[in-house]
Amino acid sequence: MSKFLVVAANGKAGQKIVNELIARDLDVTVAVRQANKTQASQVIIKDLFELTVSDVKNFDIVIDAFGAWAPEALQQHTTSLEHLAAILAPNARLVVVGGAGSLYLDASHTVALKDSSGFPDAFKPLASAMGEGLARLRTLDVDWTYISPAADFVADGERKGHYVIEGEVFTTDDKGVSQISYADYAMALVDIATSGRYQKERHSVRW
Repeated sequence: MSKFLVVAANGKAGQKIVNELIARDLDVTVAVRQANKTQASQVIIKDLFELTVSDVKNFDIVIDAFGAWAPEALQQHTTSLEHLAAILAPNARLVVVGGAGSLYLDASHTVALKDSSGFPDAFKPLASAMGEGLARLRTLDVDWTYISPAADFVADGERKGHYVIEGEVFTTDDKGVSQISYADYAMALVDIATSGRYQKERHSVRW
């Protein structure tokens, strides 16, 4: 059985992912900076940037749920990925909780959602920082998968038990809605992580 480490697990997305792993009776450990807020019993209390090779050497799949919103910390969306890639075991997989703003508007992959008209100005710095992190991740020597949520990422939304996996192009349902709950995103992420597929690829998930 694969051993999972969820980094920055105290956040809302991290907690949902941990719940999903536990519900499937998978071997999960969490790495949190402060007191553990998750249901996991195996805990490493350490800042992401203080994790070492020794801390992560026994894990097959590391799920990165890190997020930073303060302007002075936005560059950590890149440096956190660099750090994790540097310390992972050679055959470990890095699965990243991503953002929707860097999804492309069409198959030409020239214009991102964050650069389109109507994208909220308040979210542009974060979306740009996460996009830069993804661009850096593509260059790192690590087995990675980056999973973007729908544009409307609903923290307390219901778990419907279904989702659609798309590629790097922003899509909507037949009503023009791009939405998914944290709970169904967590289900999709764990399905993808355990599938052994989508290596060195970015995908998006929505209802």
